[in-house]
Amino acid sequence: MAAAFAAHERWAFTQAYRQYASLLYSAAYNVLGNADSAKDCVADAIARLWRAPRYSTSRGKLRNFLVVCVRNEAISRLRRQARRSRAEERLAGLAPDRRDAEAPDPIERDRVRRALLALPPEQRTAIAMAYYEGKTQSEIAAELQEPLGTIKSRIKLGLRKLASALEPSAGANDE
Repeated sequence: MAAAFAAHERWAFTQAYRQYASLLYSAAYNVLGNADSAKDCVADAIARLWRAPRYSTSRGKLRNFLVVCVRNEAISRLRRQARRSRAEERLAGLAPDRRDAEAPDPIERDRVRRALLALPPEQRTAIAMAYYEGKTQSEIAAELQEPLGTIKSRIKLGLRKLASALEPSAGANDE
């Protein structure tokens, strides 16, 4: 089966998954400590190997190779979760209180509204969900069914455009 797996035979991937599923699940669970995450991790690791095969029989036993791949995937997931948590904590510290999101000055509120309306719809939606609805970037990505990186980019670009549009010199030109 190892040679067929190395040759990227579909049946070998199915057989390897069936044969080693419980071992691979255990390896993922030991790192992640969560049953659902461990199942997802195993499936993602096997799918990644299918898309970009890296195994050759010279690398050792297929069983050991698969365990290492799943373990590495699990560790990568933990690191991504930690980075995401740190980023969300930083953003939470920067996010304005929603009660303060509306400018008390009607002229300033209109300037902000105009600047928001000038943004591309995708950026405006992501920023509105983050600042007016208090959603995290992960929640926005899930709700809009977009990759998290896309949402992060939209918010970052939109905030840059807003900052530029709302600079005192930009405001003087508008009035």
